[in-house]
Amino acid sequence: MHTPGDSFIEPSAEVVELARKWLAPVRAAVGPEFVAGYLTGSVLTHGFDSKHSHVNVLIVVRSLDGPRLDTVAKSLPAQRKPPFIDPLFLSRDQIEGSLDSFPIEWVEIQERHLRLEGDDVFTGLQVPRTYLRLQCEHELRGKHIQLRQNYLLHRSDGAALARMLRASASGFATLFRTLLRLRGEPVPAEPARIIQRVAELYQLDAQGLLSAHLFRYSTRRYKADEVLVLYHRFLAEVGRLIGTLDEMRV
Repeated sequence: MHTPGDSFIEPSAEVVELARKWLAPVRAAVGPEFVAGYLTGSVLTHGFDSKHSHVNVLIVVRSLDGPRLDTVAKSLPAQRKPPFIDPLFLSRDQIEGSLDSFPIEWVEIQERHLRLEGDDVFTGLQVPRTYLRLQCEHELRGKHIQLRQNYLLHRSDGAALARMLRASASGFATLFRTLLRLRGEPVPAEPARIIQRVAELYQLDAQGLLSAHLFRYSTRRYKADEVLVLYHRFLAEVGRLIGTLDEMRV
């Protein structure tokens, strides 16, 4: 069972089976404290690559303390080849208590998850939109500072700048999805379309905003002077976006 929505991509049967096989001994170790197990993250997107991406599995429990913590730790299956399972254990109290601390993460999971087994934890979960905007601005400002700092330190190294853009693409993709949600927009499945729609809504240069995405998914080898131009354009558009978001009221 999964949530509806344009941004949800059905994972392969092999990945689902891998996750369920991994989960079986873990659930047995958790015992009566088990609530639910979910697939989340990039495995439900177009960007998933079984050779390099991890398979995120969220395990929701009632509690996980004392001796049971050691029992569960010992139960985690060994992993010798990709795709690797990346588990996250949380209690329901931790989820409900962190909705204002990690609103982007919870909206991402709420809107895109696949329940492997157990209870439906996410229906009716209310994530505060005000905190969603604040976290989005906080993350954008931090990434903008990091991008500018990286440029100052590595301007003469086009390869280093390209790596920075490539590495930042996934984090920015999450924030771009959040920016659409803040405007009440549906989130398309294709990353490029998400960026184009953000540019339309926030009156930005779409080609400049696409720079990190291009380095992440294109096989083209860019020349050093091309990297500088794209980096400059991306930095400028992120700066403009921050200014727009700072004035938004939710």
